[in-house]
Amino acid sequence: MGCNSSKSVDSKTNRAARWRSTGIVGLRDSKLKSFPDEILDLDRSVRTLDLTHNKIVDIPMEISKLVNLQRLVLAHNLIDRLPINLAKLESLKVMTLDANRVTSLPDELGQLVRLEQLSISGNSLQYLPETIGSLRNLKLLNVSNNKLKSLPESIGSCFSLEELQADDNSIEDLPESVCNLVHLKALCLNNNNVKQIPTNLLKDCKALQNISLHGNPISMDQFQQMEGFQEYEARRKKKFDKQIDSNVMISSKGLDEGVDH
Repeated sequence: MGCNSSKSVDSKTNRAARWRSTGIVGLRDSKLKSFPDEILDLDRSVRTLDLTHNKIVDIPMEISKLVNLQRLVLAHNLIDRLPINLAKLESLKVMTLDANRVTSLPDELGQLVRLEQLSISGNSLQYLPETIGSLRNLKLLNVSNNKLKSLPESIGSCFSLEELQADDNSIEDLPESVCNLVHLKALCLNNNNVKQIPTNLLKDCKALQNISLHGNPISMDQFQQMEGFQEYEARRKKKFDKQIDSNVMISSKGLDEGVDH
């Protein structure tokens, strides 16, 4: 075996040892076309896996070996489907799949009951599975820039949800069950086809501080006439004032009303 081959083996051994000790595997921008076997061999050691900006097409079924995985980041790849075995990652809290080619999510997604953040923007999703309602610990759901025409009724069972981002889809209306999301703080639906939102949304979602509905057929008058609008407006302004006091960067538009006039 030549010197270069020996060095390569040594560096891989050292890399695997580092991954095993830290639990963090990062291979961003590594020109990978497939999932590295050496990662799967680490099984229980991996807690964070980041393979952003590669050319990976498939997630192998063997990913289920990473039973202690808590963060899975696979943004900016060429992935078009998720294996059902993903559901066996019972420790998973964060899954990021932005900018891939995923067309649907498996029903088994609902088994990831510890999941707190799911971001799958910039894909080709046409619907979300009803089983998404089983994700009772989900705080952030980002499905922006897909091909969704609706959100499932079961979304109202994601009781911990604080932020729902669904900009740039073709969503026409929201299920009434959205009113069950009592912890919801931000609802982003810019550039859809929303004509109206559930009548009790502002009244029931008492944590709501930000609704963005720009680029939709809904009018400002409709929005202002909803029950609970004054209370919502007070929360929104209070949040804005806090940002001003904290010197948080605010857009030049100032306080965004959330709906086009």
